[in-house]
Amino acid sequence: MARHRRHRSADHDDPELPKVKLSRKTLLEALGLYRYVLPYWFKFAVALTMLGFASLLGLVFPAVVGKLVDGTLATLTNKGVNGDVPLTQNIDAIALGLLGVLALQAACSFVQTYWFVEVGERSLTDLRRDTYARLIRLPMTFHTQRRVGELSSRLAADLSQIQDTLTGIVPHFLRQSAVLVGGILLLLVTSPQLTLVMLASLPVLILLTFLFGRFIRRNSKEAQDRLADSSVVVEETLQGIASVKAYSNEGYEEGRYRKNLDQFLTTVLRGSKYRGAFVSFVVFALFGAVVVVLWYGAHLVADHERDPATGITAGELTSFMLYTLFVGAAMGSFAEIYGTIQRSLGATHRVREILREPMEPLPAHSLAAPAQNGDGALPRLRGEVAFEHVAFTYPSRKEIQVLRDVNLVARPGQRIALVGPSGAGKSTIVSLLLRFFTPEAGQIRIDGRDAGDYPLHGLRSQMALVPQDVLLFGGSILDNIAYGRPGATEGEVIEAARKANAHDFITAFPEGYQTRVGERGIQLSGGQRQRVAIARAILRDPAILILDEATSSLDSESESLVLQALEGLMQGRTSLIIAHRLSTVRSADRIFVIKDGTTVEEGTHAELLVRPNGVYRQLSELQFEAPGVSAAAWGDVT
Repeated sequence: MARHRRHRSADHDDPELPKVKLSRKTLLEALGLYRYVLPYWFKFAVALTMLGFASLLGLVFPAVVGKLVDGTLATLTNKGVNGDVPLTQNIDAIALGLLGVLALQAACSFVQTYWFVEVGERSLTDLRRDTYARLIRLPMTFHTQRRVGELSSRLAADLSQIQDTLTGIVPHFLRQSAVLVGGILLLLVTSPQLTLVMLASLPVLILLTFLFGRFIRRNSKEAQDRLADSSVVVEETLQGIASVKAYSNEGYEEGRYRKNLDQFLTTVLRGSKYRGAFVSFVVFALFGAVVVVLWYGAHLVADHERDPATGITAGELTSFMLYTLFVGAAMGSFAEIYGTIQRSLGATHRVREILREPMEPLPAHSLAAPAQNGDGALPRLRGEVAFEHVAFTYPSRKEIQVLRDVNLVARPGQRIALVGPSGAGKSTIVSLLLRFFTPEAGQIRIDGRDAGDYPLHGLRSQMALVPQDVLLFGGSILDNIAYGRPGATEGEVIEAARKANAHDFITAFPEGYQTRVGERGIQLSGGQRQRVAIARAILRDPAILILDEATSSLDSESESLVLQALEGLMQGRTSLIIAHRLSTVRSADRIFVIKDGTTVEEGTHAELLVRPNGVYRQLSELQFEAPGVSAAAWGDVT
């Protein structure tokens, strides 16, 4: 778990980061994600058109209701609006027309809602796919500085926030904008005097929206950060559930999660005060405006009764009030829309950060040697590896130089062992060979050429790693072995399992190769997981094999079976072995002793043992001659 806590996220943990503001730049950044809508432009355009029709039809409603009121009053007074002809015959027609408008509006609303949701869901599915695809193609320098929970939150919470905005808030914003603009225009047509009275409160509302919006934006981003922190706790705890239970730290982890949730809750509740105060003010201002408009409108109706050439009719006042309610509701909704858009801008900014991250570099130039196909495949490598004065510092720990001057050579087919105390840089050498990172100085050559000249995918496809802690995916045993070469036949998988001494224990399961291994392979023992990993490597048939403490955590019986499998796996290929126990490297062709980030000794087991005061000899004496002293006594050689 400490591994995840060590690298703090630049987004979630640095309070000095600039806030995502509602500006032209951030809006263009958010609109950039709308390129995912382009494949579905026809349905999106139709949905927009239906939204426009539905909004316009909604604005017809108050006008028709006003006509209905005037018709009713004229009938009751046996007086026409423009004369003395009763309007009873028009009431039914007006009512039917009103129902027709509502039916047409309902049909338009259905089409626009259905297709907006469809386009939004399809677009977000594409965005999720592209974000995940880029995420797993980002270099290790990116992943070592981020936490798993944070990245999972980006794929889940942030994309869900964008989805809600795309499928709900954006159509709602467009609809309310159309209602607001159209409503104000119709208010002006109905009664300019009343419209001026109603709009008098707009400057105050706009100012309050701006002021409250700043608090809401800041609070929303902080709430997202706190929620992401709580997700990280869950991720870390479940990944290390065995350690949690072994140390009886369920209460500690529960407290850690509760603390993060409390911080999230405090932040959300603080934000709810701002939003609540804003909504309360808007409600009071809007209904206060309604009272004022009714009061002034009543005087205008009275003026019209005294002189039909002045004032407005009761029906026009009714239409005006309905338009006012429409406009007021539209204005009131912008507070929530604004807050949601602020949250969406924060989520969009985070997702765009991933989409802008440079992926693992392509080769600077292709090899002049044998031809390659389009997917980066290479002719089989001979397996010669050379490190020449290699130096390296992790980007996240610039103050500590891990490798200073590493020199080693592995001839094709040789078995090369790397030994040394913990922190000497052995695993870093493996990471550089796999091109997880790039050396700061020196050069790594493979078959005489700079490793950076090879297509990355093609180079890694000819390497296989068998680590100490084997990660199995949550599928079947067959799927996990086939992971070494996707597309392999079941027969090839079974043959690889036989060579790895895994076939017998696999077939002993009731479901055989279809047995589910559980989360991270928890259903299998350590030795079984190791043999599955070896079968995976055998199926890959690499030119260069990397064994990183492959037997250090196994019991004697499991170690014997794994060593037999490894013996067969190492035949005919270059092997780099990082060893816990020196007994497993005595047969290596060359042994390199790494200490303080540099190569201090090199030779065979016999050659290194005869060196007086040699590091390897001292380590060997600690392991083999001092009774009861384990590898941990000389530095937990890892």
